[in-house]
Amino acid sequence: MTDAASIFLVDDDKDLLRATKQTLELAGFSVSAFSSAVDALAALTPDFPGIIVSDIRMPQIDGLQLFDRVQRQDEDLPVILVTGHGDIPMAVKAIQQGVYDFISKPFPADRLVQSVRRAVEKRRLVLENRALRKASEQVRDDLPLIGQTPAMERLRHTLRQIADTDVDVLVTGETGSGKEVVASLLHQWGRRNSGNFVALNCGALPETVIESELFGHEPGAFTGAQKKRVGRIEHASGGTLFLDEIESMAPSTQVQMLRVLEMREVTPLGTNEVRPVDLRVVAAAKVDLGDPRQRGDFREDLYYRLNVVTISIPPLRERRDDIPLLFGYFAERAAKRFRRDMPVASSAVHRHLQSHDWPGNVRELSHFAERFVLGVEQFVGGASDPKPADLGEGLPLPDRLDRYEASIIRDVLDANDGDVRRTIAELGIPRKTFYDKLQRHGIVRADYAPSDERG
Repeated sequence: MTDAASIFLVDDDKDLLRATKQTLELAGFSVSAFSSAVDALAALTPDFPGIIVSDIRMPQIDGLQLFDRVQRQDEDLPVILVTGHGDIPMAVKAIQQGVYDFISKPFPADRLVQSVRRAVEKRRLVLENRALRKASEQVRDDLPLIGQTPAMERLRHTLRQIADTDVDVLVTGETGSGKEVVASLLHQWGRRNSGNFVALNCGALPETVIESELFGHEPGAFTGAQKKRVGRIEHASGGTLFLDEIESMAPSTQVQMLRVLEMREVTPLGTNEVRPVDLRVVAAAKVDLGDPRQRGDFREDLYYRLNVVTISIPPLRERRDDIPLLFGYFAERAAKRFRRDMPVASSAVHRHLQSHDWPGNVRELSHFAERFVLGVEQFVGGASDPKPADLGEGLPLPDRLDRYEASIIRDVLDANDGDVRRTIAELGIPRKTFYDKLQRHGIVRADYAPSDERG
C-alpha cells in the first residue's frame, strides 16, 4: 500500500479539487489541496516526500509552468498533469520534458490512482537512494567503523577510551565483522601510531613457518635460512602487533607467545640473544575463548593473559539500522573505484538489505555492494536472497551472457507488472534499446501485465 504518501493536489476548480482529493484519500493517500500553483510552491519543501498532481489550465502559473519551477528545485520529483482539453501535442511535449504522466479529462478514478501509486513508489526509491548517498558522504575517512546504532556508538567510545593506553586487547566477532578495522583504529588513535602496525593471520601460516615469521631467524638457523630475518614481533616494536585468528595458533607457538606477553622479549631462531620489544598486542578470535568447549586446545593461561580488555563486535544482523548506511558507503566507494555511475537501488535490493541475515557480516555486504554497482547481482523470487541466473553451463560465453540479460529483463518486467516506463528506468537503457532487446530475446511485454490487463 502507499503508507499515506503525501500528494500535493493543485486545481483552481474547487469542485473538481474536492472530488479528486476525496478519490485519492479513499485510495489511502494523504492529500494537501491547493487552488493555485503559487500556494503549492510556497508549501513545497526540499526533499518533499510525495508527488504533485496538477491541472494544466490555471491562472497566474499554469501546470506546465508549475512543472518547470518544480524541476528547478528537484528534477526527480514526479509531476502528473491533468487537462480537460485533450491536447495531444502538449502531452507529448510535456512527457518529453520529464512530466511523469499526462491524463486527459474525463478519466476513470483508477487511471489516476494507478498513476499516482507508481509515481509515489518512484519517489520513495529516489529518496531512499538519496538518503544512502547523503549518509555515505557524511562518513569520515578516518572512521571506517560505520554505524549509528547504540552498539556501534558504544564500541567507538570504548576504542577511544583505551586507544592511548598500552593495554593488550582481545577482539571477538564473527567472520567479516571488522576485527582488523578495530585493531587498526586502536593503533591509529593511540600514541603508537608513529610505529608499525603489523598484522599476522595465525590461521593462514603453517606451523613450520609461523615461528620464523613471529620471532625471526639468523642465517643458517634452518635449511634455507640464508639471510637474517627480523620477525613480526620485533618489527612491531614501538607499534602494534595484530594476531588474527589466534585460536588457530599451534600449541607450541602459544607457549612462546605467552612468554613474549609476560616478558616483552624475543629470541630469534638460531641465536641465544634475547631482544627486548616494546609493543601492544591486539589479538582477534572468531570463537569465544572464554568457553572451554569453543576454546579447544587454546591455552587457558594465554587466554587470561590476553583478556585484559575484551571488545566484542556485534554481527550485522543485530544492528540492522546500520545496513543502509554501510551499503551506501560501500556502493559509493565501488562506483568510484570501478568508474561506474551509482545505480538506483530497486525495492528488491532494499528488501534484501533488511531481510538477509548477512552471515559474512560487513565483508559480505561490501562484496554485495560491489556486485550491485557492477550490475551482476540479480534477484529471483521477489524478497528472497539474490541468486545468480541460470547462465547455461557449458554454453559459449555470448550465449550465456544473452541468457543472463534476458533473465534480468524478464525479472524487472515482472517486478514492475509490465510497466515499460518503470522497467526502462530501472534498467537504465534507452526505450529503443529496450524494445530491440525484447525482440531479440523473444520477450512479450504483455505477458508481464496484470491479469486484468491481458484480456
